[in-house]
Amino acid sequence: MNIETIGDFRRAIRQGPYAWPGGYPLYFITSDGAALSYAAAKAERRNVLWSIGHKMNDGWRIVGADINWEDPELTCDHTGQPIESAYGAD
Repeated sequence: MNIETIGDFRRAIRQGPYAWPGGYPLYFITSDGAALSYAAAKAERRNVLWSIGHKMNDGWRIVGADINWEDPELTCDHTGQPIESAYGAD
């Protein structure tokens, strides 16, 4: 899912951390290619909203959301916590 506007980001947050249908875990992608967990993006939403609104490339501008299909080693670049994988090894 592309995120180009503040409204796009707000809709993604309201939809929750799992894709529908299917319930697959979502994570966010920033303009510099970093991965952010749903929890980190929600907690840092002020930074994210400001960066989206001002088209900044400061590490907080989220440009998309995707499903972590099979990467059990994907971690949030902000918190260092693992991002849940749909089919990766536990």
